[in-house]
Amino acid sequence: MRNIFGFAFLMLFSACINQRVDLIVHNAQIYTVNSNFAVAEAMAIQDGKIVAIGTDDDILKEYQADSVVNAKGMPVYPGFIDAHAHFMGYGQALYSVDLMFVNSWEEALQRIQDFATKHPGNTWITGRGWDQNRFPGKSFPTNAELNVLFPNRPVILQRVDGHASIANQTALNLAGLKVGQTILGGAIVVDKGKLTGLLIDNAVDLVTSKIPAATKQDYKNWLTAAQQNCFATGLTTVTDCGLSPTDVDRIDELQKSNDLKMRLYVMLSDQPSTYTSKYFTDGGFVTDKLMVKGVKVYGDGALGSRGACLLAPYADQKNWSGFLLSSEAHFDSVAAKLINTDFQMCTHAIGDSANRVILKVYAKYLKGKNDKRWRIEHAQIINPNDFHYFWDNSIIPSVQPTHGTSDMYWAGERLGAERLKGGYAYKQLLEQNNWLPLGTDFPVEEINPFKTFLAAVARQDSKGFPAGGFQMENALTREQTLRGMTIWAAKANRMEKQVGSLEIGKKADFILLDKDLMKVSTDSVLQVKVLKTYIGGERVY
Repeated sequence: MRNIFGFAFLMLFSACINQRVDLIVHNAQIYTVNSNFAVAEAMAIQDGKIVAIGTDDDILKEYQADSVVNAKGMPVYPGFIDAHAHFMGYGQALYSVDLMFVNSWEEALQRIQDFATKHPGNTWITGRGWDQNRFPGKSFPTNAELNVLFPNRPVILQRVDGHASIANQTALNLAGLKVGQTILGGAIVVDKGKLTGLLIDNAVDLVTSKIPAATKQDYKNWLTAAQQNCFATGLTTVTDCGLSPTDVDRIDELQKSNDLKMRLYVMLSDQPSTYTSKYFTDGGFVTDKLMVKGVKVYGDGALGSRGACLLAPYADQKNWSGFLLSSEAHFDSVAAKLINTDFQMCTHAIGDSANRVILKVYAKYLKGKNDKRWRIEHAQIINPNDFHYFWDNSIIPSVQPTHGTSDMYWAGERLGAERLKGGYAYKQLLEQNNWLPLGTDFPVEEINPFKTFLAAVARQDSKGFPAGGFQMENALTREQTLRGMTIWAAKANRMEKQVGSLEIGKKADFILLDKDLMKVSTDSVLQVKVLKTYIGGERVY
């Protein structure tokens, strides 16, 4: 471990003795996560930014503050940054049926009935989190029971990955869906001549578009609830992937009223309204806590619902390879639109075919090394012949370590052993550009950054499975993982000059932990607790 004496030049000395500042943190192990990964003892903060960092003696001699935090030797880290999540979607999910970790469709139905009892009326019932891979037989459910339980109330329930949903007949009727109807980049599943209620990818939008528009109070409820849960886990910046201009309007309003303190990087959804909005300008939209400089494009679906686009058929479903959600011509047109702007193209790609298609489109426009920071979101299954595209064209693979530990139970069934070797290959992906942003994709996964840390370092889930780690050849070191959750995540968002490390001039976003992630045993990682969370020097948790 590098100690504080390795970066004496970080100290900003003042000509004045006992300069007044807003906040001093001392008697700490401050992981700066700077280029040297140096560790300090104390820092001084003024107007939301770090003005000095160094030893206890130096900081306490030079500065005074009304607010002083004695960390009592505890570790201090830069605030965690989630490089890929759905912050608003998570907030919405807190006000709908929670179907995470249900182990049968019957258990899901009980949760839905309990929710309906607490929220009577004829309004829509929405929910998220079911995963048929957890059910006996691993078969997709149908809407038969929903139709009996809710004959007059529309219901739609998203799969855990957000790429499939079950809707009851009332919801299907409101959307006008019929047997034989088709849609590009999606599927309306039929069995024995009847709609089953199962909708894949773009077909889901046909139903959700009928849900009444949210009110401003809805947005406030969702976003403030989401931020409080995030602060409790040490998150100070979240990347929200795929929002509408209206969503960003509400975020901006709540940040300006100081109801929403979370720092957000937003990718606008690849929809027509994005490109005519006030947010889509050459330089993007930037405030103190909001940056809009990305467009989220949707390459394919998810592996769990067999919507991921593969080069060869699924190992567990012959003659089926998944599908792209748009034509290759569409991806090309978006790249052509963005290449001369400061916007990042950020494309969801899971399957090896989808990744190859998007990587080739990027290569066509990026034409070698660059600083455009275009991203592949997930980069989940990569053909061995395609890794070089990331290095050749400075393309950022934005990955979520807990996807590997969630999918490992069944991913081999979908892909086969040989193809699985190119899956969840975080070390191989890191080696392309020598940096790698990490996220969770919550609410697809839990928001807990400590699970990200465990999954990246030990390649284990919260049960400690498997004992030896899942494909350990692609594990990351602790330092790489912490960088991926802080400075590299900031860099992926073009925010590394503002946040991601604790250095002079940067925003004072930091957390105090009760144990040191760099030192605890892997079986203790999930017991680490966040004691305090600060954004811009303000304690928010």
